[in-house]
Amino acid sequence: MEQMLKIIQIVALLQGLFILFIFYRTKKNYKKTTFWLFFGSIVSILLYIIGDDENNLFIDGADWFLFDSSLFLTFLFLYFKYFRSNNEVFLKRDYLFFLPSLFSFSIETLEIVSDEENDFLELIETLIDFVFLGYLIYILYHLLKTKRANWILYFVVPIVLIMSVSYINGVLDLVELAPIVFSDEDDFNTYLLLVVAFLFYFITFYFITRPKELIPNAKITKYKSSNLKPELIEKYKNALIQAMEKDKLFMDSRLSIHNVSKKLNIPRQYISEVLNLHLEKSFQDFVNEYRVEAFVKNLENDQYDHFTLFGMATEVGFSSKSTFNATFKKVKGITPTQFKNSIAKKKIIGAE
Repeated sequence: MEQMLKIIQIVALLQGLFILFIFYRTKKNYKKTTFWLFFGSIVSILLYIIGDDENNLFIDGADWFLFDSSLFLTFLFLYFKYFRSNNEVFLKRDYLFFLPSLFSFSIETLEIVSDEENDFLELIETLIDFVFLGYLIYILYHLLKTKRANWILYFVVPIVLIMSVSYINGVLDLVELAPIVFSDEDDFNTYLLLVVAFLFYFITFYFITRPKELIPNAKITKYKSSNLKPELIEKYKNALIQAMEKDKLFMDSRLSIHNVSKKLNIPRQYISEVLNLHLEKSFQDFVNEYRVEAFVKNLENDQYDHFTLFGMATEVGFSSKSTFNATFKKVKGITPTQFKNSIAKKKIIGAE
């Protein structure tokens, strides 16, 4: 078993170095933030594969605690966080997610220096472990919610289970109770290393066959030289959303990006940048989506029964029938008439 584990470690190491080499050479093809977070995930997984103290690739039993699992869990968590959002700039506040790793490294250093067991440090270390478990649960939630890259579920679920058992054992050990059967520290590290190594194999496979599922492609845009800071991006994004949801600016059929710029006191080019680059929508699509949702809400209201479909569309800001029909089908996947008929059928069934 030990020899087989060494072989798996070496193969995973070679795969990782191959990915890093090819990946770095093509970095300009990918979004910057997700690229570096994925790159950091691969590097930290490599360090874990090399330096796990129970299965150290080079020195048996060597305690290279800086190479433990916490760093790659942090990178992996942030990778999924940014993969889910459309942010292309790493927010300064997200550096705080590395604090648990920093605390973990500090505690490991204190334990080595003191060379004595300290119950308080053990308790803090266990609490930090539960933070990492929270990172994994977030990843699991993201995968289940978005139904993207579901193949990763086969690896994330075992990692969550393995780490959960390990952390529960840590708590049981602190209160001097027997650990969960079938699991000790050696088992935990071996099982986790095996899962991570096979995850690495599948990352290699997907990187070669379906790279877009791992990292979104970068968009070549006119905003490359923009100096818009992450804080302002979030502020302007929220202002635009509020202007539609609360102030309902979309109701104005003559609404233009210039009008919105003037009302919100945001430079026009910044509105365009936030919409195109960070919400991945044109101004017209952004506004029309709110109009479609308002139309649907009115369609379900009996007081609009005497309106024609286009008459209802004009009530929410549409001024062209062709634009309304095309936009509605783009957003909902069916025509306004088909949507209205489906609502009518639901009402009949409900009445029965």
